Amino acid sequence: MTMLHRRVFRPLSLSLAVIATLGATALTKPAAAQTTVKWAYVYEPGEPHHKGAVFAAEQIEKQTNGKYKIQLFPSAVLGKESDLNQGLSLGTVDMTISAASFQAQVAKRIGVAYFPFVFRDFDHVMAYARSDIYKEFAEDYRKATGNHIVALTYAAERQVTSNKPVLKPEDMRGLKIRVPDAAAYMAFPKALSANPTPIALAEVYLALQSGVVDAQENAFNTIWSRKFHEVQKHIMLTGHVIDSLNSIISGGLWAKLSADDRKVFVAAMQAGALLASQQIREQDTQLMNEIKKLNVTTIHPVDKEAFRKAVLANSKPEDFGYQRNDYDRILALK
Repeated sequence: MTMLHRRVFRPLSLSLAVIATLGATALTKPAAAQTTVKWAYVYEPGEPHHKGAVFAAEQIEKQTNGKYKIQLFPSAVLGKESDLNQGLSLGTVDMTISAASFQAQVAKRIGVAYFPFVFRDFDHVMAYARSDIYKEFAEDYRKATGNHIVALTYAAERQVTSNKPVLKPEDMRGLKIRVPDAAAYMAFPKALSANPTPIALAEVYLALQSGVVDAQENAFNTIWSRKFHEVQKHIMLTGHVIDSLNSIISGGLWAKLSADDRKVFVAAMQAGALLASQQIREQDTQLMNEIKKLNVTTIHPVDKEAFRKAVLANSKPEDFGYQRNDYDRILALK
């Protein structure tokens, strides 16, 4: 195992140690009446998010001696992501995995994690997941909703694809680029004088193919699964936003859990999130290499620092309602 892998999995080892310690106590007690818990999310069974949830669910059931039965509902079978976030408070779901942009709708500060270039790389995101500022964001969200953010999953770097090379910040000028319809995602193209165009993800391939837009930005897992590399000649490794997801326990479920059960749930969900994070990171590199092998799209490294400086010269976190101090604190994490 490399030094990098040892560093990445150290928190996972600690989480598993906590689970094992609590489980040793739990398994000595007689089984109680079983409680069914609904854990729902929009991700597919083949995705790392689901595999991490399966691992966490198994650990919770095992370490509570079967007191809790975790029912997993992937593939948005209980509703789209906005429905699941609302369902935490309505009592229709007990747990979910969700993009922070949804929590930012009720607790604004956490949305700064989507502002361009706030994260450097995978290790920086993992440092954020362990940081005091992330705990503060989670507490803001708890106060607003009663629900508990307990773990973070790395969800890969977003890259720009286009039918022309975009190697310098000035190459973005006038570029008609599809982005999600969210303010923080708009910050990157707007700051570089591009023309951001929100289009539903399902419609992006045809929009690129027909020239409705010239470019789009997404992580390699989406570029690959949506086959955007078939209709885009260039991929630029801008890494301008690194997505992350939060694992959340509803306030209703949390109130029913004993102190020991809370520790088991949190440790298991953190361990599952870390497993998913590592798989996503490895998958991202693998898919980039698969696209390279096809030799139909050119992948370009770029000067990310030049892009970062150009964005921050024209756009500030506070322009989007975020706190500059929060942005700076995340930047300073090691």
